[in-house]
Amino acid sequence: MFNFWGSKEQQQGQSRPQEASSQQPWYSPSLVSSPSSSRLPAPGEAAAIIVFLKDKSVDELRKLLSDKDAYQQFLLSLDQVKIQNNIKEELRRETLQLARENLEKEPQIMELRNQCRIIRTTELAAAQEKLNELERQKEEILKFYSPGSLLHKLQDGMIQVDEESEALQEKFLEKEIDTAAFVQEYKKLRTTYHRRALTHLAAKTSTIV
Repeated sequence: MFNFWGSKEQQQGQSRPQEASSQQPWYSPSLVSSPSSSRLPAPGEAAAIIVFLKDKSVDELRKLLSDKDAYQQFLLSLDQVKIQNNIKEELRRETLQLARENLEKEPQIMELRNQCRIIRTTELAAAQEKLNELERQKEEILKFYSPGSLLHKLQDGMIQVDEESEALQEKFLEKEIDTAAFVQEYKKLRTTYHRRALTHLAAKTSTIV
């Protein structure tokens, strides 16, 4: 231990003020006192630092204040700094390892994305095609059973039966069919014709109303 008051070094410092004033700290005092530069050491940390400093001479302490390299070497020799540096180095290694793993998985991620896009596109195209087919079938069904379509089909049926009746008459006139068969078949055709005609008329009237 050294005595800060009344020591020989202090007397020599007072007798040689020019020499003492020439040894200025390498760092700015404002940086040390700035609250934003670093956190204040905890009591345990401060006590640990004092343990390292208490056995140093005045010249060694002055060297720490004036020599940047000596200060840096002393700082790195502290256990607290070593622990922090070890933690920082470990975190750096873990970060690099995670980055490497992510880079190694990048091709797999891209492949999965491509597969998802292909599946999504394929399924969407198939679903869209099926929907279009169902829409087409619906339109055909609606068109087939629409009032206009039904009226048209009834009218076509009436024309067909009428043509069959005329053809049957021609056969009867040419004696290709006997009277009994002609009457029975002709009656059946005309009944069908009138039934369709009445249905057509009723449907047309209902549509107009």
